[in-house]
Amino acid sequence: MSTLSRTADLELARRVAAEVTDPEMPMLTLADLGVLRDVTQDGETLTVTITPTYSGCPAMATMRDDLVHRLADHGFDRVDVRVSLTPAWSTDWISEEGRRALREHGISAPGPAPCHDGPVPLSLLPTRRELTCPRCGSADVRLTSEFGATACKAMYRCSSCLEPFDHVKEI
Repeated sequence: MSTLSRTADLELARRVAAEVTDPEMPMLTLADLGVLRDVTQDGETLTVTITPTYSGCPAMATMRDDLVHRLADHGFDRVDVRVSLTPAWSTDWISEEGRRALREHGISAPGPAPCHDGPVPLSLLPTRRELTCPRCGSADVRLTSEFGATACKAMYRCSSCLEPFDHVKEI
């Protein structure tokens, strides 16, 4: 295989991997979510590296399977999906396009991730967040549950338009 075709294959593999969607938030691609870290090729083997949003994220197996199937559909038969835990994923890795897609689908995008030097303080109280309703833009929102349909989201209700909405937690 020539260097030119290997480069073209790698570019195709990167485009295909970047278009795979998140199984829990299908309006986001793995690239926009920031979990797709790298795509490399060594001989005939393609290695895709992903980072989970949470350790133990139940969507990782589906992400892996979706990557393998989509790449196989494009002629990549030897795909190795690796999970990298370092550096840990952060909501800061969500692209601007991803944040826009969340808002368009009625989900509040996360603000800046908290920074900690040293131990992370443990609080049993709800986390205070400054956010606005993704539907009407009102800041008059109330937390209804710290846990939504997935561990990475909290549930809120807008006091202005009365609509419930999910908020992606800052990590």
